[in-house]
Amino acid sequence: MTVKLDPQLMDILACPSDDHAPLRAGTPADPEADVLTCTACGRGYPVVDGIPVLLLEEATPPVAPGEQG
Repeated sequence: MTVKLDPQLMDILACPSDDHAPLRAGTPADPEADVLTCTACGRGYPVVDGIPVLLLEEATPPVAPGEQG
């Protein structure tokens, strides 16, 4: 299922890590995933029932180039 969040909300959401980079819907490997991915560090934040869970403890680690996630 594709993440569908208000475009204005997506404009203001950012990764809670120190780099505070913008987030994008899906992952590089699966653009339809219910995840928001940091454009800088690559962490994935789950979207549960339409609500982004932007907690570092809940994030999936970034996938190194060449690995599949």
